[in-house]
Amino acid sequence: MKNREFPIEEVLIEAFPYVRELRDAKIVVKMGGHAIVDREILEKAVQDVVFLRLVGAKPMIVHGGGPEITEKMEKFGKKPKFIDGLRITDEETLEIAEMVLVGKINTNIVRYIVKHGGKGIGLSGEDGLLLTAKKKDKIMRDGKEKKVDLGWVGETEAVDTGILNMCIENGYIPVISPIAIDLKGDHFNINADTVAGDIASATRAKKLIFLTDVPGILDNRGEVISNISLDEGKSLVNDRIIGGGMIPKLESSIKCIESYVEKVHIIDGSKPHALLLELFTDRGVGTMICRQANL
Repeated sequence: MKNREFPIEEVLIEAFPYVRELRDAKIVVKMGGHAIVDREILEKAVQDVVFLRLVGAKPMIVHGGGPEITEKMEKFGKKPKFIDGLRITDEETLEIAEMVLVGKINTNIVRYIVKHGGKGIGLSGEDGLLLTAKKKDKIMRDGKEKKVDLGWVGETEAVDTGILNMCIENGYIPVISPIAIDLKGDHFNINADTVAGDIASATRAKKLIFLTDVPGILDNRGEVISNISLDEGKSLVNDRIIGGGMIPKLESSIKCIESYVEKVHIIDGSKPHALLLELFTDRGVGTMICRQANL
């Protein structure tokens, strides 16, 4: 018999307290980056979410689709433009985003959930006014609001938690595309990181987990910071130490921790079963954010 690095009995004993802690807990998992583009990686990530459901947690998936939207835009001869990690969205870009997010990625995730023994239900933020939005016309710069025109980019005004609670209490795993609507019928593309945080806060989720393309928040030596406090997270944003797509992730994390969410995790979704390693082992694999570090 070959020696195993992690004997199965040790793995199970180590996981036991985490399984007990997460039983009946609402967990929002945001899937993005290559966890969406690479089908093999996506399937393994979805399998992890189904596992969470089977051990008694109540997961919800919010997905992005940035790389695929960019690819489709370039095929149509459009060059993507971003401001602080937010995609500038004109009418044509919005149509492309809806086609990719609602028509393709959402459906693929639901199929993988079914394949691995779960019950998935695909939702857009427009369905039943799950996400009511307004146009986003400001961003934060150096601790101050700055006016900006992002086109058809929105921010959440309200989350209908009744729809989500009805789904999860009946054994379904909701899969949510970050397209929202206002009461005039206008559609908006909302950053998926922001939507994940809004849903986590509104549903009083225990955890929010970002599956992304980086191993976590990095220090000045390029090494992963295993955990940071709320105040440390604010400093990273306000002092512009982080940039690009990490800005909406950390801003969303801060908002969550200030409301009802206990912990936020930022992990590399391209690693097989990174979600389970982060949640059910002592070592973890990414960055955990909570009110006070080392908790």
